[in-house]
Amino acid sequence: MSTIIEQPRYGCAISSQQTVLAIPGAHPILHSGPGCSERVSYFNLTAGGTKGPGYTGGPHVSCTNSTQREIVFGGIPKLKDTISGALKVIDADLFVVLTGCTSEIVGDDTVSAANDFAQQGYPVVGVETGGFKGNVFYGYREVVKAIINQYVGDATPKVRKGLVNVFSVVPYQNPFWQEDLIEVKRLLTSLGLEVNILFGVGSRGASEWKDIPNAEFNLLLSPWVGKEVVELLKQKYGTPYFEFPYLPVGAESTGKLLRKVGEFTGVSKFVVEKVIAENEEVYYSYFNDLENFIVTFNNEFAWEYFAVADSNYALGVSSFLTNELGLIPKGIYITDDAKKAYQEKILEYFKEESDQFENVIIFENDGGKVQQDLRSRQGEDRELILGSSWEKFLARETGKYYTSLSLPLTQDFTLNTSYVGYRGGINLLKEITRDIFR
Repeated sequence: MSTIIEQPRYGCAISSQQTVLAIPGAHPILHSGPGCSERVSYFNLTAGGTKGPGYTGGPHVSCTNSTQREIVFGGIPKLKDTISGALKVIDADLFVVLTGCTSEIVGDDTVSAANDFAQQGYPVVGVETGGFKGNVFYGYREVVKAIINQYVGDATPKVRKGLVNVFSVVPYQNPFWQEDLIEVKRLLTSLGLEVNILFGVGSRGASEWKDIPNAEFNLLLSPWVGKEVVELLKQKYGTPYFEFPYLPVGAESTGKLLRKVGEFTGVSKFVVEKVIAENEEVYYSYFNDLENFIVTFNNEFAWEYFAVADSNYALGVSSFLTNELGLIPKGIYITDDAKKAYQEKILEYFKEESDQFENVIIFENDGGKVQQDLRSRQGEDRELILGSSWEKFLARETGKYYTSLSLPLTQDFTLNTSYVGYRGGINLLKEITRDIFR
């Protein structure tokens, strides 16, 4: 890295061990120095809404724990011993070998070592994830592409009508990722679609990944993360994809998503509108309860807000707060370090949502600079800050309201919390109003 940043929001590429762990029955094997996996686990679990380590996660992750000996003489023999050991003692359906900085710097060919086991019939995949190559978003992309290329392979598609693969959040990088994916699957299933959600408890694990080539289409719920993956699947298996630029929050954007997916797939308009009507009936019955609260506590309610999050959640949550709740954005800080071309596209997406987003979108992954700019935009009125634990400290210091939204979250149990869809919109409203009572 060329600069030092304050208040980090994500880890390096080897943090993608959590991407592997998010696949039920998958196991990461690290070829790295001691400590890499421990730091990744600590950040993504303790600072990710106090998550548990999951299946074979945390202290159970296999690692070569490379030392000076492996750096001088090469670490491939030790890596092969580690892979052999993991295959004997870990009950997993898929093994993904990841590299740390040291093994890549000395030139260990980890991918070839993994391929040696794959050629013997073992479900082993190799990925280069040296921390100097990129952040967790890079690592996620490389892991997903490697599983598709090396494990799923050159399969002949047997397309099933209505089957969709979903690519969206980076597991564990989004503190609400698991429940978000469950809600996305519920919504799509309600349209009559069959869903490969790929990660979390709603996935069938490795067998679901093997089913990827058979999808009728791929759904990308993100402004940029996963774009290269769906492009790869289009090239490799001829699978078309549909893009929706963010995770929908609340009734307006969720209804928009369902209608667009219905149009793309040919689902009956009657079915789509029936699903929307059933969800909106429940949603607005809760939403109307908020009206009495606002009338009673109007002087206490925060009508202006700041949001600090990755581009996916920043888009979805901000659209909900502005277009449905009527709040005014004062600063939206996007922290996922998207490339310039993607940043321009993200600005276009915001512009499509509302002209109120003009001049309030800031791309910045340095937490110190985020807080400095946020302070300069604060007023004397009641305001809401949505973000990480860093922003919680700022909110308490400056007397603002606060709602958890992004990593790091060191003082929250996210458990089954989600802000996605109809249910997620109500959850977000509940969290926002809760801090007013506090």
